[in-house]
Amino acid sequence: MVDRAEGQALSVQLGKHHDVSQLLIDRALELDKAYIPTRYPNAHPSGTPGDRYTADEAGRLITHAEAILAFCQDLLSKI
Repeated sequence: MVDRAEGQALSVQLGKHHDVSQLLIDRALELDKAYIPTRYPNAHPSGTPGDRYTADEAGRLITHAEAILAFCQDLLSKI
């Protein structure tokens, strides 16, 4: 049997050891999809990442990251 390749996808790592809401997993999935194209200027056939993402998209992704950070901070506060 071949294990599924997981890499370091946030959506996979987030729920690996703790119960996580589907909403938080969905937010992590959206961040996973944005990771490479926002980070590398040649990920798109033309233009830069700054040309490809709107202020609304950036704001939504930041909100997702803040929600995940708050979840992780809450977990760490219980250690």
